[in-house]
Amino acid sequence: MTEDCITQRLRPRERIVGTARDLFHKHGIRGVGVDAIAEAAGTNKMTLYRHFGSKDDLIIQCLRDAALESESWWAEIESAHPGDPLAQLHAWIQGGAECVFDDDRGCDFANAAVELAETDHPARRVIEEIKTEHRNRLAKLCREAGIVQADLLADTLSLLLEGARVSRQSVGVEGPSAKFVRMCEAVIASFQNTKSEAARSDALAAAV
Repeated sequence: MTEDCITQRLRPRERIVGTARDLFHKHGIRGVGVDAIAEAAGTNKMTLYRHFGSKDDLIIQCLRDAALESESWWAEIESAHPGDPLAQLHAWIQGGAECVFDDDRGCDFANAAVELAETDHPARRVIEEIKTEHRNRLAKLCREAGIVQADLLADTLSLLLEGARVSRQSVGVEGPSAKFVRMCEAVIASFQNTKSEAARSDALAAAV
């Protein structure tokens, strides 16, 4: 069965959201209008507006659908390494590397935040919520892996991933993003060394 046939069998709302996500990702939110989305989805503007009161509502739904995919990704990491948070952390790095190398358009959430510059745009709060949830989940994983400065490590890894995806867009796969995995592994190792140093200091203090 061809992709076109599968697309046509989807319900109009699903077709609209899937098409919008694809077009937004390829051309940017500002670069795609509702006419183009409706046409590519095999429907019309009347149907689009029946499901979404505005383009902003459609943007928000696209972001929430992307967030659901991220949830599935987290679930895959946990199921692949049950009860082993450190292995899950390293799997997060490998998954992040796949995002960097397999997609030259970058993060949908970050791209949307750049395009939707108005601070009161309804999608910006959604982006902030999703990004904050991702960061908090990573911090929780770092704590479960025994990292003393879990919040700092989570922020560091988050920024490395964000930066790597931007670098991939600007200078390609041969740029700094090529070292993403090595950078992350080195950072984790340094935080683990910090934990060892802290443990030794505590042991020395207790012995005095």
